[in-house]
Amino acid sequence: MSAPAKVEMESVESSLENLPPQDKTFVQKILYGDSFSAVEIPEAVRQMAAQNDFEVKAFKQHGVIPEQTRAPRIVRVGAIQNKIPVQPDAPIQEQLRALHERMAVLIQAAAGMGVNVVCLQEGWNIPFFMCTRERYPWCEMAESATNGPTVLFLQELARTYNMVIISPILERDEVHMNQIKNTAVVISNNGGIIGKHSKNHIPRVGDFNEASYYVEGTDGHPVFETAFGKIGIAICYGRHHPLNWQAFALNGAEMIFNPSATVAGLSEPLWGIEARNAAIANSVYTIGVNRVGCETYPNAFTSGNGTPAHKDFGWFFGSSYLAAPNGSRTPGLSRTHDGVLCTEIDLNLCRQCQDIWSFPMTGRHEMYAKLLTAYCRDDFVPQTVRDPSLPVAGRQQPQPAQAQASPVCK
Repeated sequence: MSAPAKVEMESVESSLENLPPQDKTFVQKILYGDSFSAVEIPEAVRQMAAQNDFEVKAFKQHGVIPEQTRAPRIVRVGAIQNKIPVQPDAPIQEQLRALHERMAVLIQAAAGMGVNVVCLQEGWNIPFFMCTRERYPWCEMAESATNGPTVLFLQELARTYNMVIISPILERDEVHMNQIKNTAVVISNNGGIIGKHSKNHIPRVGDFNEASYYVEGTDGHPVFETAFGKIGIAICYGRHHPLNWQAFALNGAEMIFNPSATVAGLSEPLWGIEARNAAIANSVYTIGVNRVGCETYPNAFTSGNGTPAHKDFGWFFGSSYLAAPNGSRTPGLSRTHDGVLCTEIDLNLCRQCQDIWSFPMTGRHEMYAKLLTAYCRDDFVPQTVRDPSLPVAGRQQPQPAQAQASPVCK
């Protein structure tokens, strides 16, 4: 008799509902800060979510200082997480069609809440097949970042809803001998393509066998100036690298999105920390967007880490959220369901936090630039100051004298 299927926990937030009201308020303040409050979901969106089985959450930021010389810079930011609608053994055209149909509904819900900029999860137009290391049929799902079916589909939605859409896809670069890249395409609210950015850091751990398909991006840390603010995109594994976040901030980003595909166990304890820390350290808004669900593949695979052959990657735990430069954050979306998160923010807070905490003034970037420049040279010598009393390898050290016992007072 087979073991019963594991039932995934809905969310950390759902567990807080069991607390007494007074305790719940206190715990939420400790976990999330007190800068965001929930707002009413439009009834049409609420009905759409109920009919199409997805979650919607909406928050509004408060506590930003009213300024005398700058008007508020209000932006509604969206994050969309979703399961694959059909399993990966279906024909690839059927998979893509189902993903487009599902995303059309989720983006419509985001538009119904007035979202200005929305980010989709990493590789949203594919199952996350990189665990398998198989080439076909998966490589057939890579698309052009300028005129592929997914970009054309989203360009129409961006025009329709006056919305900037960040679309992380598996890109087929036909100009460079059909290389495959992990690329986020930034589509303007007028439907044009502002630009694209390829993933800087490729994981080499567990089932994340992405290096079998594409290499690190070479376009640096571009920041895209949109009608609703300046955005950077730190794709998935890049969130583990603090300098990756910082580089986008140094280039002027006000919002840094982290579209991801990460599974429970490996990264979940870090998920709520890393983007939030980056928001604080760089005086920016950060938005973590993670896919959700379990994806099962036709053939079993291993990853050289001693685990038995298996057919699924594990549980993608969703939990998408937004963090502010003052350290506060929204509650996350579900661990188990598709969802749309809408958060109204004021970009003025970025400069206010720079003024209050003085991080740009105290950053000492020239000192770190000197260290990093030296570190990248083959003749780098670490700046280590050694205790002279420590033993030297290959040299016999004198034995310390035996301490004499102190006389006992009677």
